[in-house]
Amino acid sequence: MKPVRVAFGAFLVLVGVVWLLQGIGVLGGSVMSGVTLWAVVGPVVAVVGLYLAVSGLRGGRHHQP
Repeated sequence: MKPVRVAFGAFLVLVGVVWLLQGIGVLGGSVMSGVTLWAVVGPVVAVVGLYLAVSGLRGGRHHQP
């Protein structure tokens, strides 16, 4: 389950960065380009992805006795 969490987290980070760049107008050619909503949603998605990836690498909250 850890590799899936890390992979999904990394995917979310990538998507979040792309959305941020589209929202601030760096990446053009999309209806999302220049829309402030994506400049806000992108970093939130990236932070959630980073949390998932790091928790997957650390093993989550499961403690072994």
